[in-house]
Amino acid sequence: MKILLIGYGTMNVITAKLAEDAGHDIAGVIARGENHDIPYPAFNRIDEAQADVAIDFSHPELILPLLEDEVKTPLVIATTGDKETVISKLNDKSQNTPVFFSANMSYGVHVLNEVLKKALSMLDEFDLEMMERHHNKKVDAPSGTLVKLLDTALAHRDGSYPVYDRSDIHEKRKPEEIGVSAIRGGSIVGTHDVIFAKDDEVIEISHQAQSKEIFANGALKAASELVNKAPNFYDYNNLFEER
Repeated sequence: MKILLIGYGTMNVITAKLAEDAGHDIAGVIARGENHDIPYPAFNRIDEAQADVAIDFSHPELILPLLEDEVKTPLVIATTGDKETVISKLNDKSQNTPVFFSANMSYGVHVLNEVLKKALSMLDEFDLEMMERHHNKKVDAPSGTLVKLLDTALAHRDGSYPVYDRSDIHEKRKPEEIGVSAIRGGSIVGTHDVIFAKDDEVIEISHQAQSKEIFANGALKAASELVNKAPNFYDYNNLFEER
């Protein structure tokens, strides 16, 4: 594949190396406003690169203006932040080109979300808390992955709502609350925990990312599948369905 990289931070540096190790070519990079020594051609529009697929590990300020243009190149998008706007734009683009979106490119996180759905159907009387931990350079909180897990929980628990800060709450916890916590420190790659708690018992579901390569490999696997797909909006729920 000829791959266009959108953004050239840590994640797409890793993606480029793994892609070239696997025999793919990097067609170029779009990284406006980023001060990097980039060893690939620079582009300002997605289709200019004439790539087979574009892989985005950037931020809304970069990807959203690019989606204002007509885009025919298949898109693998992993931007977190401003999720509603990003997905709305991608839905528009999916009318003319295949688009894959995931707030977390790890397939294991997709499995975590599926396990969560099952647990929610069986543990409706348990209090629910969610927590994520990431490195100290991550700017958005809670993470896009935790937002996805929270959305799953909210959809399965009628009347539930998130609580992000208990410092001003001076009363006992309500059953409808879903606690949401974010921790930032050091070089933590990414950990997501879902805690179900009831009298005398606790059930925890956890996913730990032990290297950033799992996200890059996930994006490359999605890209390899996406280039053979018809225009549509894809995620891990439908990407690998038989054509």
